[in-house]
Amino acid sequence: MSSQPSVDTTALRKLQPRFSGIESGHGACQGCGQALAARLVLEAAGPDVIVANATGCLEIFTTPWPQSAWNVPWIHSLFENVAAVAAGIEVALRAQGRTTRVLAFAGDGGTFDIGFQALSGMLERNHDVLFVCFDNEAYMNTGIQRSGSTPHGAWTNTSPAGRVRQGKRHFKKDLLTIISAHGIPYAATASVAYPSDLRAKVRRALDVSGPSFLLLHSPCPLGWGHDSAQTISVDRLAVETGLFPILEMERGKVVSSMKIRNPRPVREYALPQFRFRHLLMDTPEAREELEHLQALADANIERYDLLSEAPGPRDSGGADTVRRGGSRWG
Repeated sequence: MSSQPSVDTTALRKLQPRFSGIESGHGACQGCGQALAARLVLEAAGPDVIVANATGCLEIFTTPWPQSAWNVPWIHSLFENVAAVAAGIEVALRAQGRTTRVLAFAGDGGTFDIGFQALSGMLERNHDVLFVCFDNEAYMNTGIQRSGSTPHGAWTNTSPAGRVRQGKRHFKKDLLTIISAHGIPYAATASVAYPSDLRAKVRRALDVSGPSFLLLHSPCPLGWGHDSAQTISVDRLAVETGLFPILEMERGKVVSSMKIRNPRPVREYALPQFRFRHLLMDTPEAREELEHLQALADANIERYDLLSEAPGPRDSGGADTVRRGGSRWG
C-alpha cells in the first residue's frame, strides 16, 4: 500500500492568501471583540481602502508611537468628527477620479453620542462612505463609562449598581432605526460571533452607491467582565436572547433578519458578565430589573419576527456552521 505524499501546509496557505488589514502584535486585550471585528471588516473590504479612525480603543492599541498595526492608509481623527473626516477624504478622492473606498471606524461613544452630529451630516449629504460602529456598549477606552449604547440594567463606573438603583436606568438607543430614518441605501447590524454574515454585509455595504452603516456588536472582556475565552459565546447569546437583533435595512425598511433557532433566556447572557452580576441577586429589585431586560429582548423578537419556524442554514444556529471546504455562506 503506497504512502500518501506529505503536504507542505505552509506553502499551500501562501497560494490562498487572505488580506490582513491589521497585523498581529498590537496591544489589544485578550479576547478583544473590537480587534477581531476590525480584522474581519478589512478582510472583506480588501486593500483598496482608506480608514478614518476616531479616538478610542482601536486607535490606541493599534498605533503606539512609533509603531502601527495597519496595512492600509489610516488617519486618526478626533473622538467626535470621524464622519466629517471620512466625508472630506471621500470628496477629495472623487475629485481625483479615484475609486478607493472610504471606511469610518468608531466605537459606540463616538457614534451614538459625541460623534452623532457629524455622522448625521455625513448621511444627509449622501457621502459614499461605510461607517462602522464597533459597539462594545460603553466608553471602554476612558474607564468604562455609560454611553447611549449601554444596555438597561448594566453596571458601568457612571451607572453603578447599589441600593439606590440597579445599574443603568435608561434603554439602549435604537440607533439603527435612527440611522435608517436618513433614507440611506443600506444599514445593518452584525456580530463577531457570525463572521460569514459580517463579511457578507461589509461586501454588500461597499457595493451600494452612497452612505452605508454597520453596527457591529463587539464584546469587551474588560468592560463586560467575562472571561477572555468567552467573547464569541457571549456574543452569540446576545443574538440568541434577542437583545441584539441581526438585521438589514434599505431606505428605512427591514429587508432581512437572522432568525433565532433556539431562543435563550436573558439570564444566561447575564450570567458570565460582571456588569450584570447585581441582576442575578435574590432580591425583589434585582428580579424586577432582570424581568425588564427580558421584556426588552422579547419585544425585539416580536417586533422583528425573529423566531425560526424550522432550522435553517442562515438562522442563529446555522449561519456560521463550518462544513467541509469552509462556511457555506461565507
